[in-house]
Amino acid sequence: QETQSSEASQFRLVAGRIPEVPFGLSTSPEVLSHYGVAANTVTLFRTVDNDRRDLDLNNEDIDAEKLTRFIRINELRLVTEYNPVTAIGVMQSSLELNLLLITDKTSPKHPERMCTFRAAAELFKGKILFVLVDINLKSNERVADFFKLKRSQLPALAIFHVPDEEQDVLTLVELSLDGVQEFCNRFLQ
Repeated sequence: QETQSSEASQFRLVAGRIPEVPFGLSTSPEVLSHYGVAANTVTLFRTVDNDRRDLDLNNEDIDAEKLTRFIRINELRLVTEYNPVTAIGVMQSSLELNLLLITDKTSPKHPERMCTFRAAAELFKGKILFVLVDINLKSNERVADFFKLKRSQLPALAIFHVPDEEQDVLTLVELSLDGVQEFCNRFLQ
C-alpha cells in the first residue's frame, strides 16, 4: 500500500531491469478490486494464455533478484524461448497445445524464421503456445531427442498436446506462414 516502501522500490528496480515487460504500480482500492489483486502482491498477467501468476509479498522476504526470477519464470511471450529458466512457465501454461520451432539460432536464416514464427503465433494466440527451442543449448538436446529428431533434420516444427502427449513433427526446408498455419490447423482438426 505504500509507494515508498522497500517492496515498491524493489519493484521499480526490477521494472528498470526488464524494459520489455510493462509494469504498473497501484495503491487504488478500485484498481486492486477490479483485477482481484490483494495489497502487497505482484501479479503477472500473461496475454499469451490469458492466465496470471501472483506473488504475495507479505509472506516472503522478496528482493529484486527473487522478483526478477518470478517474472522470468512465469512470463510467456508471443514466442517464448525454452531454456532452464522459462521451462517452468512453459510447463505450467494453461494452453494444452505447444508448437515448438526447433532450430539453430546461429543460422543466417534465424531472423527471417522468427519473423514468420511470430506472425503465426499472432494467429493462434490463446490456442497454441509457441516455443523456440535453440538446439545449441546443451539442455535442449533432450527436446529434439523426445521428438526423435536428429540435428540433420532441423529446423523442424513439433506440435505437442500436453494432456495425452499426442504429437506431430514437420521437418522444414523453409518456414512459411501458410505452412505453419496448415500444420497447426491439421493438428487441431
